Amino acid sequence: MRKNLHCIWLALFCLCFAWAEGQAQNQDWGGLNRYAQANQELPAPGKKEKRVVFLGNSITEGWANLRPDFFTTNGYIGRGIGGQTSYQYLVRFREDVINLQPKLVVINAGTNDVAENTGPYNEDYTFGNILSMVELAQAHGIKVILTSTLPAAAFAWNPRIKDAADKIAALNARVKAYAKEHKIPYVDYYQEMVHGQERALNPAYTKDGVHPTVEGYEVMERLIKPAIDKAL
Repeated sequence: MRKNLHCIWLALFCLCFAWAEGQAQNQDWGGLNRYAQANQELPAPGKKEKRVVFLGNSITEGWANLRPDFFTTNGYIGRGIGGQTSYQYLVRFREDVINLQPKLVVINAGTNDVAENTGPYNEDYTFGNILSMVELAQAHGIKVILTSTLPAAAFAWNPRIKDAADKIAALNARVKAYAKEHKIPYVDYYQEMVHGQERALNPAYTKDGVHPTVEGYEVMERLIKPAIDKAL
């Protein structure tokens, strides 16, 4: 009887292990599949083409969705995935940036790191991820524009975070200083869009305190377009 129970428990363990392994294999944590087909269908850039990739989270993804003409008219490619942190950007940086052979990449990161979407926030790690992306781009002859994390006083999906404004301000200051030291263009959306003592995203530019509306994206476009033109 005990032998039979042992066999049953062993069989159940194996089934659970196989199920968990299958679940893990089905998960696309880095988001590599999100743009796989679009990347495959994208032709190599022409000799005179100055391709620009925007890498980011839902703020970038929403930008391409709400303001498609801004991207198509200028030949920009949006590679934003909602909910992602800088850790996940790094996983897909080769597929969604390097392999597309752009002249320039615009990196916007930090919001979901601070919101702890993939674990406890560590400024050193997030900053390090941004630096790693810069170094990868430069190693492949791709120019970089770094941008500030947008202001946010709180995150509706994670109300436990009470010091978002402080963390965002600290990360922005660090990235801005790094950009200045290494002569990398830095576009400061934050200063144009922050509002009030809580250092929230200006309600004139958002409905949920995190994601820009069309009016918010228009402000961002006014800031990023001249920086891209100058860099190219």
